[in-house]
Amino acid sequence: MSKTAVSTENAPKPPAKFSQAVRKGNLLQVAGQVAFDPATNEIVGDDVAGQTRQTFKNIEAVLKEAGSSLADAIMVRVYLTDTAHFAPFNEVYNELIGEGPHAARTTVYVGLPGELLVEIDVLCVLD
Repeated sequence: MSKTAVSTENAPKPPAKFSQAVRKGNLLQVAGQVAFDPATNEIVGDDVAGQTRQTFKNIEAVLKEAGSSLADAIMVRVYLTDTAHFAPFNEVYNELIGEGPHAARTTVYVGLPGELLVEIDVLCVLD
């Protein structure tokens, strides 16, 4: 069973040698997405809520290219730069995540480059 890279112009290009997502069999791993506008490569949003919205747009673009959606997610990993961002992130997350059942989610606090406040990666199982 081979791995297949997923790539779309509707999400930012990865800064290193990896794919926006990789599919093997019915597993799809979306690489960590951030709040870059795919057309300008500039950060969208000056707070965690705005950046979360753009990050989800990027995730949804990659999922769509793979023939998937957040409904296929079984694991979501969220990387935040500040514990104070947890509540505003959750407000946007709960608005955007869609109908349940919801995927398992882990939140980790890390340093991210530049003015980035959030990064999210997603693991999906496809039918």
